[in-house]
Amino acid sequence: MIEGPVTGGRHGWPFARPLIDLREKGYVEAEYILSGEATTYAPAPGAAFGRDGKWLARPKGKVPFKTRFLVYRPADPAKFNGTVVVCWNNVTAGYELFFGESPEVLEGGYAFVCASVQRVGVHGFAQNPQGLVAWDPERYGDLAIPTDDASYDIYTQVARAVGPARDRTVDPLGGLDVRKVIGIGASQSAGRLSTYVNAIHPLPPEEGGHAFDGFMLQIYFGAGTPLENSDRPVNPAAGNTRPMLRGANLIREDLDVPAMIVNTELEAIACQGVRQPDTDRFRTWEAAALTHVSYQAQLTRNAKYQREFGLAPPAPSEQMNRIYLQPFYDAALHHLNRWVNGGAPPPSQPLIEFDADGRPLRNEHGIARGGARLPQADAPVAMNSATPVTDDFAGRLRGSNRPFDAATLSALYGDEAGYLARFKQAADAAVTAGVLLPRDVAPAVEEAAREYRRALAMSARQPAGAAG
Repeated sequence: MIEGPVTGGRHGWPFARPLIDLREKGYVEAEYILSGEATTYAPAPGAAFGRDGKWLARPKGKVPFKTRFLVYRPADPAKFNGTVVVCWNNVTAGYELFFGESPEVLEGGYAFVCASVQRVGVHGFAQNPQGLVAWDPERYGDLAIPTDDASYDIYTQVARAVGPARDRTVDPLGGLDVRKVIGIGASQSAGRLSTYVNAIHPLPPEEGGHAFDGFMLQIYFGAGTPLENSDRPVNPAAGNTRPMLRGANLIREDLDVPAMIVNTELEAIACQGVRQPDTDRFRTWEAAALTHVSYQAQLTRNAKYQREFGLAPPAPSEQMNRIYLQPFYDAALHHLNRWVNGGAPPPSQPLIEFDADGRPLRNEHGIARGGARLPQADAPVAMNSATPVTDDFAGRLRGSNRPFDAATLSALYGDEAGYLARFKQAADAAVTAGVLLPRDVAPAVEEAAREYRRALAMSARQPAGAAG
C-alpha cells in the first residue's frame, strides 16, 4: 500500500533531502510510505552461488514491512524524459546517504527515487541510532524493516510503485508517462544490487523479477551479499578496520537488460580478479586518479549531516582526493539511459593498468595509467590517487591529494593560462571519449583554476622539495 505525500514531523522535511530547492529547478519533491509484505529468498535447492554470477534463487517466505521512498520528478510532464532512476539508499554510515540532484538528473528530465530498503536506514545501529525512526519519530516512528533479507523484494516493490504498470490510486509520479526504470546503487548498496541483478532480476515477475530495464553499480567492490542472514552492517564509527572487500563474483553474462559498473581506482584494485569483457549487455568503466569519496562529496555530506543532526562534522581533510566523481557518474547515466531506450551502448573505455602484484601502474606524476581519463588526470596539478593518507575505515575510502610544487607546475604549463589551455584540451578529450558531458566542462575549468592557485599557495608555504 502506498500512502502520501508525507508531510509534517519534528523537522518538517524528508531526511537527507537535497540542500538545494528543487522547485527552482522545475522539480517536485514528495515522500511516500510503502507498506505490505516482502518476499524473502534463498538459494534454490542444489544451487551454488559461484563466481559466474548465475545464481538461482527461490522465494522463501514473507515478512511485514513499512518504509518510505522519496521522489524527485519534473513538475512539467513535457520535461520528463520517460526514465525513472531508483536508488538503493546507502546505509554504511548508520543513516541514509543518496544524491539524486545532479545536473544530468535535473537537466536531463529524469525522475529520481530514493528507496529506503534496509533495516539500518530505518532503525540505525544499535549504538547511537541515527536511522529514520530515531531522527523523526513523529514522521517515521511506525516504519519497520525486520531484516535485510527483505531488502531485495522491497526494492522490487518500490520500482513497481513508480514503473510503467504502477497502480495510480496514489501516484508518486503525478501521472508521468514512465517508459523505463533504471536501478542504481553505490558502494555497500552496489554489493546488494549485484545480488539483486544476479539472483532476483532473472526470476519471473510473479516471484519478484524483471522490475528494471537496466542497472548501474557504482563504486562497486566486486562482491555480492547473501540472500539469507544478510544483516551484517559495518559500523565505521566503531573503529572497524577490516580489510577492504575483494571481488568475488561476476555480473551474470546472460543478463537480459543492460548493466554497467562505474568504478574508481580504488574499486578497480578490488575488482581485478572479476573483471569481465564488455558485451552487448555489459560495460565496465574505471576512472584513473579518482577514489571512493572525494573532497567535494564530503563537503555535501557534511552539510547535510549538520542540517539533519545539528552537529558540525570535522572538516574534510585537505589531503583527501579532490577529483569529483559526480560528473563521471552523470556521463555514465546519460549513456545508460540511451542504451536502455534502444540506442547505442556506452563507449567502451580502457581499464586501469596494474603490475604483477596488483598495484596500479603510475606515470611520472603518480597518476594511474589506463582507465577512463577525466581532465584532472591528464592535466594534473596534483597527484590524486586511491592511496590513503590514513589506514582507518574512512581514510581508506578517501585516497589522497599531493599538489605539485611551483617548479613542477611551471615546467609543465608555464603559467595559469597555459595550464587552463591544457586542461581545456584534456576536458575536450574526455567529452570525445564520452566520460564527461559538455555541460560539465565549464564548471570543471573553473574548479581547475582554483586548484592551480591552491597548489601554488601550498607550495609557497612549504620548504623547498617538500611537495611535488
